[in-house]
Amino acid sequence: MQFLTQIYGLCLILPMALAGCTGSEPEVGSPFETGVLKVATRNGSTTYYLNRHENPVGPEYALVSDYAEARGWTVEWTMLDSTAAVLESLEAGTTNLAAAGLTHLESRSERFAPGPAHTEITEQLVCHRDSRPMPRKPEDMAGIDIVVTAGASYVETLESLAQKHPEIAFTEDPDRTTEVILSAVADKEVGCTVADSNIVQVMRRHFPHLEIAMNLTEGRNLGWYAPAGAEELANDAHEWMNSREGDEAIGRMENRYYAYIGEFDFVDLRALTRRIDQRLPSYIDAFRQAEQETGMPADLLAALAYQESHWDPAARSPTGVRGLMMLTQSTAGEVGVTNRLDPLQAIDGGARYLADRHRRLPETIPEPDRTFLALASYNIGRGHLLDARALARKLGKNPDSWADMREVLPLKADKRYYPSTRYGYARGYEPVHYVQRIRNYRDVIQPAFQE
Repeated sequence: MQFLTQIYGLCLILPMALAGCTGSEPEVGSPFETGVLKVATRNGSTTYYLNRHENPVGPEYALVSDYAEARGWTVEWTMLDSTAAVLESLEAGTTNLAAAGLTHLESRSERFAPGPAHTEITEQLVCHRDSRPMPRKPEDMAGIDIVVTAGASYVETLESLAQKHPEIAFTEDPDRTTEVILSAVADKEVGCTVADSNIVQVMRRHFPHLEIAMNLTEGRNLGWYAPAGAEELANDAHEWMNSREGDEAIGRMENRYYAYIGEFDFVDLRALTRRIDQRLPSYIDAFRQAEQETGMPADLLAALAYQESHWDPAARSPTGVRGLMMLTQSTAGEVGVTNRLDPLQAIDGGARYLADRHRRLPETIPEPDRTFLALASYNIGRGHLLDARALARKLGKNPDSWADMREVLPLKADKRYYPSTRYGYARGYEPVHYVQRIRNYRDVIQPAFQE
C-alpha cells in the first residue's frame, strides 16, 4: 500500500509526466483500433500459468482468450508479480485490461472502469490445521500472526474488521503472492492468511494441513478492470460475458478448473502427499516411458494408478483385478501383460489399455473431454460408455461433452433408462466420481513430473 500511495502522490505532483494516472486517458492503444488486447495478470492456479507442456492455461487465460477470439483480437499478456503490480499497470495506462482474480470493490471501481464479473468467492481466514487455539470468530483473531499479500482486497477486509476489533493486526507482504503465503502457512512459517475461497479450494489439495478458520465476507465477485476512461472496453466486455457465448465460456472454464474438485478429504490428500515422496519415485520413470510409448501423459497415468491401487504393486480386489493398474486377467492378456504384479508390466499395460480406450473414441471429441471419456471407459467398460452416449443423444445431450455425460452416465443405474440400453444396468455414477478423483490427484501429482 505504501508503494501505491507513493504512486498516487506522484500523480498529484507530476501529472504531465505520468499521463497514465487515474482520470487520464490510457496511453496504450484501444483494441478496437489496434486489434491487440493488452492484458495484465499474475501467475497463479486461478489466473494464468504454464502447464507441463509450457502452454498457457488458467481460468483468466481461458476467459480472456475466448473474449478476444470473439472480437477478432490478438492478446498480449504481461505477467506481473502481484495484485499491487497489476493495479499499478492500470494506473500507469500500460494495459487495456486487468484479469488477475481481482475482487470488485467500490474503492477500485472509483479508480478504474469495472469490467464484468465471472466468479463468486468468499474471503477466508486460513490457518494451519494444528493452530491452537483456532480462531473461529473475529474477536479470536487478536494476537494471531496474519500476513496477506500487499494491495489485495484482503487488506480492506482486515482494516474494516480492525475498526470493530482494534486488537486485530496484520502485515502486508509486497513480495509474496497469496499462493506463496498459503504455502508458508502450511509450513508453519506464517500463522494465518486471508485468501479467496477458489484459491483455497485449489491449494488445499496440495497442502492438506491448511484449514479454513472462518469466512470473513459474504459472497464477492471476481472480474476484470479497465483503466479509468476506458468505459467503451469495459462495457463491451460486459456485453460479451453476459451473452450466451460468454456464459458458455464461463461454463467451460468452471468445468475445466473447478467443477471436478470435490469435498476436501484431509486424510486422503495427506496420504497422497506422503506417497508422492515415498512411492512415486520408484515408478516415475516407468510412467514417463509409458507416455513415450502410448502418448498418454505420464502424470495422468500416475493419477490413474493412484486411483486404482495407491501405487501398491501387489494390490488386488475380491473381483480379481490385480496390480498397480488393477487389470483384469483378460485385459492383461489383451495388452500383453504376463504378470500383473510386475509394476513395469502393469504400468505399460494400463497405459496401452487407456490409449486404446482413447483411440476408439471419435476424433471429433475435443480435449480434455476425450480423455475424460476414455477414463470413464477404462472404469465402466466401453460397452456401457457407448450405451450412455446413445442415451445422451436421445435426451438431447451432447455425447462429446463430459459436462453432459456426467449427468447421463448415472442413468445407467436408473431403472427408467437402463432396460432400454444394449448392455443393461451399470453403476454409472462410479465413473463420474472416478474421473473427478483422478483429475484431483493429477493436479496434486503434476509438480513431481515437472522437476
